[in-house]
Amino acid sequence: MGKNSRDQRASVGVFDSGVGGLTVAREIMRNLPNEHIVYFGDTARVPYGSKSKDTIVRYSRQIIHFLRTQDVKAIVIACNTASALALDEVERELDIPILGVIKPGARVAVEATRNHKIGVIGTESTINSHMYKRLICEADPSITVYEKACPLLCPLVEEGWLKDPVTEEVAKRYLDGLLGKGIDSLILGCTHYPLLRSLIREIAGDQITLVNPAYETAKELGELLEREQLGNPDAPDEPRTAEPYRFFVSDMADKFGSFANSILPYDIETIQKINIEDY
Repeated sequence: MGKNSRDQRASVGVFDSGVGGLTVAREIMRNLPNEHIVYFGDTARVPYGSKSKDTIVRYSRQIIHFLRTQDVKAIVIACNTASALALDEVERELDIPILGVIKPGARVAVEATRNHKIGVIGTESTINSHMYKRLICEADPSITVYEKACPLLCPLVEEGWLKDPVTEEVAKRYLDGLLGKGIDSLILGCTHYPLLRSLIREIAGDQITLVNPAYETAKELGELLEREQLGNPDAPDEPRTAEPYRFFVSDMADKFGSFANSILPYDIETIQKINIEDY
């Protein structure tokens, strides 16, 4: 059954523990330019990668409740940790489409590998959930998945040290073991990591396919909106009655804004701080 035009013109809700999910928002802006976005970064409670499943599910429910107050038509969990630990729980409670970043990334890695050896890097929670491994092996049991938690990379990215020798040394130490396994594909299993893509490419070499789940998620979102007849029919250059991209955080709006403006193709002028515990 087709949805009405009000639904189609509604925003897509995107959330993350902080700034990492901006890589997903960036891919949505680039690949689905007629879609509006409401982004929430949980900057007061970052990082998610070292927290328990119960805590991540509780945080995700609060954020989804807030996004529903913004009349979103679909939700993207732009966080690998929350996608791994909370997506299945919250999906059952929703009457609008929701997707995470793990399934699109896992699917593309299965398609990309030639020697059936895939590496995954991510936060401790994402790696300990073994969600990428489970999805990949369900799709093709002949694939061997090597996982590596890289907890120091997120704070280095948030510090803005994208090309710093310290970040390069840390990334090398994390990746050495994986590269020694003979992998031919590497999943950037944290939404911060696409910002280190060129650095990781230098360390890994050209022969390894880097899978960016942020890009694959934006593609999957486009397919989902088309399938559900929820795509915004307005052309991106039409006059808009509302701000196309709105940003909310739970803390440190200024720091979030300066980071966002350094990576997004669109200047953010207003970032609203809200008390997420109220939701």
